[in-house]
Amino acid sequence: MGQTITEKIFSHHVGREVKAGEIIRCGIDMVIGNDITTPISIKAFRDSGAKKLAKPDNFSIVMDHFIPAKDIASANQAKISREFAYEHDLKLFFDEKDMGIEHALLPEKGLVIPGDVIIGADSHTCTHGALGAFSTGMGSTDLAFAMITGENWFKVPESIKVIFSGKPGEHIYGKDLILEIIRQIGVDGALYQTLEFTGETITHLDMDDRFSLCNMAIEAGAKSGIVAADDVTKAFLSDKNLRDEPVYHYSDPDAHYVKTIEIDVSKLDPVVAYPHLPSNGKSVTQAVSDDLSVDQVFIGSCTNGRLGDLRIAAKILEGKKVARKTRLIVTPATQKILKQAEKEGLIDILIDAGAVVSNPTCGACLGGYMGILGDGERCISTTNRNFVGRMGARDSEIYLANSAVAAASAVAGKIADPREI
Repeated sequence: MGQTITEKIFSHHVGREVKAGEIIRCGIDMVIGNDITTPISIKAFRDSGAKKLAKPDNFSIVMDHFIPAKDIASANQAKISREFAYEHDLKLFFDEKDMGIEHALLPEKGLVIPGDVIIGADSHTCTHGALGAFSTGMGSTDLAFAMITGENWFKVPESIKVIFSGKPGEHIYGKDLILEIIRQIGVDGALYQTLEFTGETITHLDMDDRFSLCNMAIEAGAKSGIVAADDVTKAFLSDKNLRDEPVYHYSDPDAHYVKTIEIDVSKLDPVVAYPHLPSNGKSVTQAVSDDLSVDQVFIGSCTNGRLGDLRIAAKILEGKKVARKTRLIVTPATQKILKQAEKEGLIDILIDAGAVVSNPTCGACLGGYMGILGDGERCISTTNRNFVGRMGARDSEIYLANSAVAAASAVAGKIADPREI
């Protein structure tokens, strides 16, 4: 029997054929920490007696959750990572001088490539599977083990094959595809499995959509999400100063999958996930009929803070105004995205419409700062989680949607269908 792309990536790394279910020790190509999780890893690293990083050029720290620091506690937390980065002369240390949300910044810089095995102490590390890599989140002590040894232990995950057919309709994006999957299988429907995204629809998705698709694999309980590299992937990588040569893997026709899910994308409406689970997905048509006013609209995060998202929002908002009782917060995912958006005039359009545009940060997504919700407030957000209290007050409500739905809702002052604006 053949192998899945995930089995092939691990086989390549360990030097022998492996199958799903095996426990292996595997070399890591990129270890990713951030300002929240890395201090715990640093403590474990030091407590072990380690003095040197096993692969300093394959270890990155991205300061993105509370940067610039929001208070004394976050400043002191960031200080731990800064001092460690300076002590070890890390070349892959990204702070205010070159900032961005880790899962947008590293691919942008060519630090994630097809065929990699990547771990990060952040659950949305699965985003990088969009480039044909195995990428997953782990705990901070797991990260410390990789810092010390350059390796980690894995149980090779089984795979679920998702076959998308049809061409996406107007304002249907990668976000809608993953929300539909989560709606169908639930937040635990792919526990410790890989969601392998395939089918003719993939050719219609740009890299922004693919990153969104893989980003929320964790919201279905998956260990990883992955899209095999193709011409779109190679075009994205073509202008990058890549860390290493890509290694392209593809699943065999007779590879084993625990389940196959087929979705006709041409029949999808934009999906809105109601509180308080990403699996509580409904058609935007249903949301419109429910007449849900919104206090805040948030466009950003590692899910939907990319240039394509800003272009979508600006196209809808051009010549319009954000509703009087609604506030719109836009957070570009990296400084490069922000600069390009400025060059294209997108930032002017957004600000003229009434948006506030922030520096790149995770901020509001995790209820950190830059967009906290008050008691009883309702927000429609392009982020990835809508759990109780995720963005602020415990009785606030978060509705997840794509950037077009979010922008249209900002204009309407209530959840709206972008196809009608």
